Amino acid sequence: MYQLLKNSLYVFLGACCFGILSTVVKLAYSKGFEFQEVMISQFGSGWLILLVLMLIFARRTISLKQFGKLALVGICTCLTGVTYYLSLQSIPASIAVVLLFQFTWMGVVIEAIVNKKMPSRPTLISVVILLIGTVLAGGIFGAGSLQLNLKGTLLALAAAFMMALFVFFSGRVETQMSPITRSFYMSCGGLILLTIIFTPKVFLEVSPAQGLWIYGLILGLFGVVLPVLLFALGAPKISTGLATILGAGELPVAVIVSMLVLREHVSMLQWLGVIIILFGIAYPQIASVRVKNHR
Repeated sequence: MYQLLKNSLYVFLGACCFGILSTVVKLAYSKGFEFQEVMISQFGSGWLILLVLMLIFARRTISLKQFGKLALVGICTCLTGVTYYLSLQSIPASIAVVLLFQFTWMGVVIEAIVNKKMPSRPTLISVVILLIGTVLAGGIFGAGSLQLNLKGTLLALAAAFMMALFVFFSGRVETQMSPITRSFYMSCGGLILLTIIFTPKVFLEVSPAQGLWIYGLILGLFGVVLPVLLFALGAPKISTGLATILGAGELPVAVIVSMLVLREHVSMLQWLGVIIILFGIAYPQIASVRVKNHR
């Protein structure tokens, strides 16, 4: 039980790191930085930090096949950010975050298909609780008339699917490798994809001047280094369904950080949503303890 709680905590903390990103991205946009600059600074900084960590603590050569598999996991993380940030350009943030958090049930479905086994009752109940909490915490109610854009909606759903794939593969790909080594080669995948998307010319034109390096360092630390390391530590030792549920910890942190840093108003319904999400995350653990106590 202790090991389960410890590994669950790793995944939960990794998800919480993702929750900081939206606020930092908004701050970077307010300073005039563009989407390409933010993404490149995030993955470039994260890659450099992981490179230093690997050279110090975990030097190891890997095969081309191993690199390919880990790079693909990193591409899932990168595409989550790219598609989500792009969706925000055409749909309200409240809608985008609710669509992103569809990764909770997507992850459960992926695990059920791969394992050819129906999810447990506590997992299904937890997903329903999380979806209710996400709708409330996302601030949809009271946001006025909401206009959905097909492109933005599909991009946000694509972000959710990529997030679900990242959680799934984090627990299954090259799990025998040290977390630092795995995380570094995952970040390589994300950086390679960005270089292809933005072309090397755009990549080289990004300047660290005017304070971009500060945002890049924070985004790299909390968007690449810490979450990937923490998921690498915890996800292989728990089920994909549980890891996906714990991943919902991102939204309460996003709401709290935006309130503290950006001074955004958080309604009572949003706070209720945050509480419901936290309960939904804890529910599988509570149900597991109750089952053991009744044996």
